Amino acid sequence: MMIIMRTDATKEQVSRVVDRVENFGLTAHISSGEERTVIGAVGESRPLLMDQFLHLPGVDRVVPISRPFKLASREFRPQNSKFRLDGFEIGGKGIVMIAGPCSVENREQILSAAVAVKNAGAHALRGGVFKPRTSPYSFQGLREEGLELLEEARAATGLPVVTEVMSKEQIPIMLPMVDVLQVGARNMQNFDLLHAVGESQHPVLLKRGMMASVDELLMAAEYVLSHGNQRVILC
Repeated sequence: MMIIMRTDATKEQVSRVVDRVENFGLTAHISSGEERTVIGAVGESRPLLMDQFLHLPGVDRVVPISRPFKLASREFRPQNSKFRLDGFEIGGKGIVMIAGPCSVENREQILSAAVAVKNAGAHALRGGVFKPRTSPYSFQGLREEGLELLEEARAATGLPVVTEVMSKEQIPIMLPMVDVLQVGARNMQNFDLLHAVGESQHPVLLKRGMMASVDELLMAAEYVLSHGNQRVILC
């Protein structure tokens, strides 16, 4: 359910509602808009619980969220989601360009590609270092060496870097060197990985899986959002 606060609700009143949500074993997610605050109460809630919030100070109304995805729905967040990454805005009116090679192959290749991406006016550099391949005999990426080359390319051009993460064990290695964690199409429903990138609080680029519906993509995003990670890019 979604608890919509009055426009004049105080911080103390919002905190009281959040406490009440958590006392019922639900998770509170706060969305602060320009005019009012909305609190999403996520979990196995019952219709009778709605009455427990209606008369709390500062509460305007309580409405159910009909979609299976709660935090990724327009019901919970009617305004566009925006966040800043290295000086530019994602989710705003401008078009953000992320470009680069499918795989980081060697130092010369990624540095020259980074310069070309920068000169072309793109905002971020993309390059894979852990590569999921259909064949076990295909090039699987440079792994940690590739991360170091991406870090060098970032230092040389000032471009933030995006690369794919394939397992939760790779996340601690990546965080100091990578600006955006990409979850590839093959891993869109790797729920262990989705939990882990959500917990990292790092920006996430989530790709739609092959043959996946839009609802399934949004449910995958819900896994990330449910950990309080609001910086999710869908593609």
